[in-house]
Amino acid sequence: MPHHHFNLEMLDFIGSAPTPFHAVEQMTLRLKQQGFEQLYEADEWQLQPGGRYYVVRNGSSLIAFIQGENDPLEHGMRMLGAHTDSPCLRVKPQPEICKKGYLQLGVEVYGGALLNPWFDRDLSLAGRLTFVNEEGEIESRLIDFKRPIAILPSLAIHLDREANKNRSINPQKDIPPLLSVLSSEEVDFREILRLELLEEHPECEVSRVLDYELCLYDDQPGDIVGLQDDFISCARLDNLLSCYVGLKALLDANSSYTTLLVCNDHEEVGSATATGAQGPMLKSVLQRILGDYVALVRTMDQSIMISADNAHAVHPNFPDKHDDNHGPCLNAGPVIKVNANQRYASNSETQALFRYLCERMEVPVQSFVVRSDMSCGSTIGPITSAELGVPTLDVGVPTFAMHSIRETAGSKDAWYFYLALQEFFRFVQ
Repeated sequence: MPHHHFNLEMLDFIGSAPTPFHAVEQMTLRLKQQGFEQLYEADEWQLQPGGRYYVVRNGSSLIAFIQGENDPLEHGMRMLGAHTDSPCLRVKPQPEICKKGYLQLGVEVYGGALLNPWFDRDLSLAGRLTFVNEEGEIESRLIDFKRPIAILPSLAIHLDREANKNRSINPQKDIPPLLSVLSSEEVDFREILRLELLEEHPECEVSRVLDYELCLYDDQPGDIVGLQDDFISCARLDNLLSCYVGLKALLDANSSYTTLLVCNDHEEVGSATATGAQGPMLKSVLQRILGDYVALVRTMDQSIMISADNAHAVHPNFPDKHDDNHGPCLNAGPVIKVNANQRYASNSETQALFRYLCERMEVPVQSFVVRSDMSCGSTIGPITSAELGVPTLDVGVPTFAMHSIRETAGSKDAWYFYLALQEFFRFVQ
């Protein structure tokens, strides 16, 4: 079945992307293989009709686009947005904790992480290091230990008899993971990182590590599970699934019309950064593609943006957490997300267009509205729509356990979404 091979490739991509930096690195590798040319924001751009290009900011956000042979002022643009970051545990600047004969790592919570599943997992470490070389120059490299180097053990039930009833987690006291048994009280975490950097990048002449952005992650690879292979279980499905599906659809797009993929960092913490959806990156790239602000306004009026971010599937153990008429199911197609208070940017016209595209591809489609007595999360959709004035749709693959260390999706839904996005990138009204 085509979706099985598609899922295996997607799981390989996600497994190679434990941090936003690695996700962008993996996407750029695939873009280069398909003939996309890297542009740099500090340079003058000479864009050619039919050209394929990409731009990276901070190593953690990416915009890739095809400069259409047909004028976008007449035909508009088809744009897809996703995000590269996921909730996780990030290492503090001075993380060494030496206590009771053990070396632990000080961490802080990034985003709205579901913390309980982080206990008793094999954890590895990855991210970006910035160092000074032997010539006194500052450089940066990515590292990934690719092996379990830490664990966060639970407290035994015998020492907390109420754990199954009302356990709460203190993010300062309860989540520093174990790294090793102490052989001495003098531990320099930056020296540990320097040695790992030399092992992964032996060409580097590293004098000392200056700083880092590092995340812990689940060392267990993603897999296809279920009696009939119905499910995907993997870390960071929110939202690397959307990044991968969007990238695949863009790589398949032809050069007739201008199409664009933006994958922003920092969605999980509000998007108000230089690399986030509320920052200037997308608007500045669009102005350079189109020429000036007036051309941007004219083009956005004829364009459409899809904000691709996972949706909450109705959990069979907790069906009362959903509106009775809006409980998306796994393997029943992508989910249009709607909210009257504009936490999602979908409107009747953008919803109708996506339904029409799904009909053309024989892809099932669903809707999600949060219960009227519950609060609603948000996405980059309303942010991007407000920044650009572009008609926008929020849609995503239904998912269980969102923001857990491992999330679950249906094995058919990423493929369904990919088919719909293929049609989106080639559709002209």
